[in-house]
Amino acid sequence: MANYCHECGTATQGNAPAAMSVTKTKTKVKVKRKPSAYNKAYAKQYAMLKKKHPRSKFAALAKKAHVATRKVMKR
Repeated sequence: MANYCHECGTATQGNAPAAMSVTKTKTKVKVKRKPSAYNKAYAKQYAMLKKKHPRSKFAALAKKAHVATRKVMKR
């Protein structure tokens, strides 16, 4: 299996020197954002449409759900 340079990403041949080895870095834990009021309303509208039209494609239902959500959020 080839080793890769951590700076440029190119493959190195055979045994690479220690400076060329790939090191693992610590990654930050991604914080999940809470759903917005619009997102909650959209989910409700989408669920209602999906129940009425179970075989419709996602794109068609999503468009209708977004339109319905904007109408609900205007009130």
